[in-house]
Amino acid sequence: MITVRGAGLTIGDIAAVANGAPVKITDDAAVLARLHASRRRLVEALETDQQIYGVTTLYGGMADYRVPNEKLKELQRVSLWHHKVAAGPRLPTPDVRAAMLLRANSLMKGASGIRLEIIERYVSFLNARATPHVFQRGSIGASGDLSPLAYIGGAITGLDPGFKVDLNGEEMDSHSALTRLGLEPIALEPKEGLALSNGTAASTGVAANCVERAFYLTSLALGVHALYLQALLATSQSFEPFIHAVKSHPGQVWTAETMRTLLASSKLIRDEAAGDRAHRKGTLIQDRYSLRCLPQFVGPIIDGIALAARQIETEANSANDNPLIDPDTGEIFHTGNFLAQYTGIAMDNLRYHLGMLAKHLDVQIALLVTPEFNYGLNPSLTGNMALGINVGLKSLQLSCNALMPLISYHGQSITDRFPTHAEQFNQNINSQAMNAANLARDQLDILEHYLANALVFGVQAVELRSHAVAGSYDARGVLSHPTRSLYLAAREAAGAGLPVGNRPLVWNDTEGFIETKVRGLMNDIAGRGHLYDALADVRESLRRHLI
Repeated sequence: MITVRGAGLTIGDIAAVANGAPVKITDDAAVLARLHASRRRLVEALETDQQIYGVTTLYGGMADYRVPNEKLKELQRVSLWHHKVAAGPRLPTPDVRAAMLLRANSLMKGASGIRLEIIERYVSFLNARATPHVFQRGSIGASGDLSPLAYIGGAITGLDPGFKVDLNGEEMDSHSALTRLGLEPIALEPKEGLALSNGTAASTGVAANCVERAFYLTSLALGVHALYLQALLATSQSFEPFIHAVKSHPGQVWTAETMRTLLASSKLIRDEAAGDRAHRKGTLIQDRYSLRCLPQFVGPIIDGIALAARQIETEANSANDNPLIDPDTGEIFHTGNFLAQYTGIAMDNLRYHLGMLAKHLDVQIALLVTPEFNYGLNPSLTGNMALGINVGLKSLQLSCNALMPLISYHGQSITDRFPTHAEQFNQNINSQAMNAANLARDQLDILEHYLANALVFGVQAVELRSHAVAGSYDARGVLSHPTRSLYLAAREAAGAGLPVGNRPLVWNDTEGFIETKVRGLMNDIAGRGHLYDALADVRESLRRHLI
């Protein structure tokens, strides 16, 4: 049960609610008092004929138009109605749920002048798993996520049957959904329609879900690296504490420590401090950069994800509509907290860093499949070389070569591509946060596919190496203890079961489709299955480091 109180929501809390966890409104008297006070202050301002943007005026570039007192309530209806303009792909249910949670949390800060019963509608819908239809496209993240939040606001208040809801697998109009929930349409009071639509909750909800997924996929990427390093007979020296103590970037230090943990007890990793150079088959005295500089390369990625996570958590716990009301003094501020620039920049940066993560793995795969660099492994990690017609994972590498540039392409910024003429030149700077967050979700989908491919390379490589050094394709005997569980989880997800000693994951090319293995791994990654469990320690360590 996640409590909505205007503060304290974490990435983990948001992800939990996005995936179905129930919520409740706080019973903290101080929080509720501020909420009621802000509403009372607004009413007092209206009674003294104070002019308030979006309450007694029209919106944006038409804010010089005064609204007659008898039409103040109807104006709030219009504030939601006229944003029902979107089309295109639907926003996934977890993202809609995250947006609903964040809008309720923001309104609970007591700076928006809204009644508690309106906020309770978000909670009712979340706990009934009633999900308004919201669309991905249409928000520029300037005056908040107006269109997506208006779709949610129109549905939960029953503004019109044209707002649709999914409830228990059934699509229905908002009035029918309210009836199922034992509720009636609720008439909006001054300021309330604006408070429902004017904020950053939609883009930030998507972003929070993306950050949570990034925690997992980054942990998985490090696990894959650990398999690759063992297959390539890397040295543990690259991760020695002294190296990173004298260049002590937090992400670099954490990455080196994590790799030491992942590789501890491996029979394939060279311990040069103990004089172990027995596996060295080449002439280089040190590992190539993608191995030796792993902490230095991944460290900035970790630090970048940490910054994005902090920015999204801060935004998720902010008051971000306009105007804002100080419940203590009654002062009404016309402001710009609705600009979702922090969310947009965080998602641009997240996508950039995840693109770099994929590129690093792609370099490692290139080493694994090339005999000149892989210290004796078969070309393209072919299983049965004796058959004479097998080509191993050659085509799978091409699949990676198609996916990796696409992941990097998604890493380009979009927040610097805003239109300067939006809405009568009023929203002439805008964050593009919703586009940035949607691109991050799309990129993560592709990254999941890429990591599924990468795991096939990892399993095949360590099994070939195990046979070369121990005479068995069962790699359990040579892998480190932490990566042994990842290895077994990957085989299970790929549909291969427990390892056997007389053949690797891929033996003869035509004995099964690699596609089947990749699809099984993709399903396991997306479904948080065996691989998720195998990486629990790394994932939780990363979460503690990032937050």
